[in-house]
Amino acid sequence: MSEVIEHRPGNGAPGVAAEDVAGLRSYYWVRGLVAACWVAATFTIGKNAPVVGAGLLVVYPAWDAVANLVDATRNGGLGRNLTQAFNMAVSFLTALAVAAMLGNMHAVLAIFGIWALLAGLLQLATGIRRWKTYGAQWVMVLSGAQSALAGIFFFQRAQGSATPGITDIAPYAAFGAFYFLVSALWLSFRRGR
Repeated sequence: MSEVIEHRPGNGAPGVAAEDVAGLRSYYWVRGLVAACWVAATFTIGKNAPVVGAGLLVVYPAWDAVANLVDATRNGGLGRNLTQAFNMAVSFLTALAVAAMLGNMHAVLAIFGIWALLAGLLQLATGIRRWKTYGAQWVMVLSGAQSALAGIFFFQRAQGSATPGITDIAPYAAFGAFYFLVSALWLSFRRGR
């Protein structure tokens, strides 16, 4: 779920170009739809085809790393967006760690827990920072807080005796899809006003 990018005040706001708002809205749609497709793939083929499920587990944090890079690049670069730069690095390292630990689902869930916690805190920090400049960051702040809480839950679940699976992670991605789609709809609504 990780990074929801800035929610600017809307069209017509001083200093906000219409193409920036349209680009941000498109970015939200893409992030939301990719996450929704990941969830659908998880519940359909990922849970029954171990190789596909393993690939999905690696792809999710890798995609998040790429998305954070795109977001930071569109908003002044990694140097100006340190929380996103760190989030990108954490997501990339998570993808590598998940790939290395695919034979141990308890370890994979623990890695996802640490990632969700860190990514959530970084997203929360980004939302608070951007709220001062752009306002209307409630979706990012809510998503970041939920991600951090999910990380704690994942880590606790990883310590249990029941063997976790990819469907334990899918609800987390579903919430991410929801938050991105709400952000896209919010920008679309503001555009129509």
